[in-house]
Amino acid sequence: MSAAHKQRLFALMAILGWSGLAIQLDLVLIARWTSGASLMGGLMNYFSFFTVLTNTLAATVLTYAADTRPSKGRAFFLQPWVTSGIGVSIIVVGAAYSLLLRNLWQPQGLQWLANELLHDVMPVLFTLYWWFCVPKGALRFSHIGVWALYPIVYFAYLLWRGHLLGVYPYPFINVYMLGYAQTFVNALGILAGFVAVALVVVGIDRWRGRSSIA
Repeated sequence: MSAAHKQRLFALMAILGWSGLAIQLDLVLIARWTSGASLMGGLMNYFSFFTVLTNTLAATVLTYAADTRPSKGRAFFLQPWVTSGIGVSIIVVGAAYSLLLRNLWQPQGLQWLANELLHDVMPVLFTLYWWFCVPKGALRFSHIGVWALYPIVYFAYLLWRGHLLGVYPYPFINVYMLGYAQTFVNALGILAGFVAVALVVVGIDRWRGRSSIA
């Protein structure tokens, strides 16, 4: 595939990512508007979801991949260890939704479309981008510790926010419903899954890196 065709493909993938995020944001703000609730509160709720944050990072990477103009942002996000860490996170987004949340509700219309884009389409597309387009052989197992800071800091933020507001974005980390002990057990389980995915990603990277050298 030529460089121009790759850039158009990356642009299409980025558009799908930003579209899912935009649809979800519109739905949140419309719901807040019609109920007379604070739009700023809706915006804060929107960005309290790991799915939204991770899809934003993934769409950012794909946007930079489609735009060849040099910039500090492009130089940072297209580093293999950065892109790979985002890849681990979005794989966890797709897996956690399928295993823990998919059966809890039946979204319709635009909500269904946003859900599909953010939880199914983008994890697959970004994984394919990582597999085929990210240079291999640069990852180290020490990178996993850096990547894990993202879900750890996110969980700490949710506990702090939930303590202040009494609102938790996901049922499996709802302290009011489960208590702190079960919430921490659930969070550690998800973190273990995150580390497992990260180990696979680093292992594949090292294997493919050695294969390309050979």
